[in-house]
Amino acid sequence: MKKIDVKTKKLFELEETIAKELFERYTYPWEVFKDLGSFIEELGATLPDTEYLKIGKNIWVHRSVKIMPTIALAGPLIICKDASVRSCAFFRGNVIIGEGAVAGNSCEFKNAILFNKAQVPHFSYVGDSIIGYKAHLGASAITSNLKSDKSDVVLHLEDAELETGLRKFGAMVGDEAEIGCGSILNPGTVIGKNTTVYPLSSVRGCVSKSSIYKSEDNIVTKSKKKPSISRL
Repeated sequence: MKKIDVKTKKLFELEETIAKELFERYTYPWEVFKDLGSFIEELGATLPDTEYLKIGKNIWVHRSVKIMPTIALAGPLIICKDASVRSCAFFRGNVIIGEGAVAGNSCEFKNAILFNKAQVPHFSYVGDSIIGYKAHLGASAITSNLKSDKSDVVLHLEDAELETGLRKFGAMVGDEAEIGCGSILNPGTVIGKNTTVYPLSSVRGCVSKSSIYKSEDNIVTKSKKKPSISRL
């Protein structure tokens, strides 16, 4: 991937998040983390109470969302219309769950944004990460957000070394990407739109859009399906 490929608008359709205004302030998606908490509180204060239930100081949950007794909520937090929040989900603050998105059973979310219809259904950790529109994390997929030496994350791109200035940086998962079960997305991972990652992968670095990641040394471009020919 090149520097241009990791820009926000190359990875995400901004019409598919309530945080569109926040993303439009910056060039790269991870830059939103510096303002995410304050943005949620400012936006939450404008949400109509006929649609959103306010819980405590800074948690807003759409009234279409079932709040189960086994989940844990910490703000700032917005959970949007028709989201599915399953048993034992844990929200640690600075989180937006988009419309129709899935925050699954025993999943943990911290400093994270799920775009509309993103799915994180089972046993995952999503920290300091963004999951795009209709992207899916298979069971037990993890976004690892801290390097073992605790240094800042740097993206090693084809045409640049891009310093993020962040010590904690999980993954940017583009729209409609599919992350296989049990995969680890190491700190600073960027997955392009419509890319598939095989189960049990350990991904480090940036994977171009419309790719199939089988291993670090085996990444192929998805082939375009030929149109079917009808025979009478």
